[in-house]
Amino acid sequence: MSKLKIAIVGSGSTYTPELIEGIIKRKGVLPVSELVLMDIDERKLNVVGSLCRRMIEAENLSCRVTLTQDLDEALRDADFVLAQIRVGKLSARVLDEKIPLKYGLIGQETCGIGGFFKAMRTIPVMLQIAERMQELCPNAWLINFSNPAGIITEALLKHTGVKMLGLCNVPYNMYKSIRETLALPDAKMTYVGLNHLSWITAIEHDGKDYLKTALELGLNSEAMKNIPSSGFSRELVNMVGAIPSSYLEYYYFKDKKLKLLMESEQTRGEKCIGIEADLLRIYEDAELHVKPELLSSRGGANYSEVAISLVDAIWNDKREVHVVNLLNRGALEFMEDDDAVEVSAVIGKDGAVPVAVPGFANRHIIDYMRMVKAYERETVAAAVSGSEDAAMRALLMNPLVGDYNTALSCFGELKEAHKAYLPQFG
Repeated sequence: MSKLKIAIVGSGSTYTPELIEGIIKRKGVLPVSELVLMDIDERKLNVVGSLCRRMIEAENLSCRVTLTQDLDEALRDADFVLAQIRVGKLSARVLDEKIPLKYGLIGQETCGIGGFFKAMRTIPVMLQIAERMQELCPNAWLINFSNPAGIITEALLKHTGVKMLGLCNVPYNMYKSIRETLALPDAKMTYVGLNHLSWITAIEHDGKDYLKTALELGLNSEAMKNIPSSGFSRELVNMVGAIPSSYLEYYYFKDKKLKLLMESEQTRGEKCIGIEADLLRIYEDAELHVKPELLSSRGGANYSEVAISLVDAIWNDKREVHVVNLLNRGALEFMEDDDAVEVSAVIGKDGAVPVAVPGFANRHIIDYMRMVKAYERETVAAAVSGSEDAAMRALLMNPLVGDYNTALSCFGELKEAHKAYLPQFG
């Protein structure tokens, strides 16, 4: 069996033990001989990396584990590159959350103007990683779950030649909770949307569609742990005609969400800073060699299952169906072929082939996706070119922003706050 090198970029993340757990679970089918953990934060790299090394050693895996701050060393001859970067760290996230509130706008990691600035910081770095991959590991697959995953997918697939897929754990968690609630463990579902703007539009089991049953029950999927959730009413899901992901709460209940955020003593980012500090203290225990339970309180539950099963499907040419972010290529007739969408795809050694959803007719979903995709296209243009005109066009089309004067003022303050991470704006 061929040897396999995996590089994890951003491995100082406290999520990394999730990925190591996934590698360990698949040790019989993934012959990982070299694992390179790369991060620019030396302390976090050493603390998290040491735990990861202990996890590998405890399972007696014949796998060399290298810790490095050198991107080129990590990428050289890699077969897979897993990217989970956070440019500006959690302190930048807190600014994305807090500053918009001053202008009466939702501050959130991936939605609205906060998510816009996360894209502005992240896309230039991801383009650099892709450029180095084309030099050092041109045949490698880049699996990205840095947020905002869909916008980053669009940027990389339109502006580089790297082989890549974007990944999120929302689809997996939605599928899992709906199957458990309906007691249909083998149900097949149709998932349509963009990253963090998605819906379940069919639930099939033994030739019967259970979507109508689910809507009549007012069924919700399980909310993500990083989203304060009140859920969707029976009336709302019937009006939509599909089961929304929990991120749709930011759009459907914008006023309620804004009020909740403005009244909160801490932002989610501030809470995550505390969780991260606690996790790093736990990780420093030289006797620890398993993923600690506290990690489940972050929003990354099941990332190991999602990410490493995708690596497995490509490496072993499994022809499995996974929900990923990729170019549409005709899967959704109402979207452009080169739009990045989040849909089911058949995964094998040559990558992903999106599964077509012919005759899709839910007008609400079609119009919402087209509107938010217009925002995403301009966001990529702004991130790549540094055009402030493109930035404002993007924000005017974002359902959580919209007002020009408000957007312009908030944009100016966030641009100044993040200027160290925004080279495209000069």
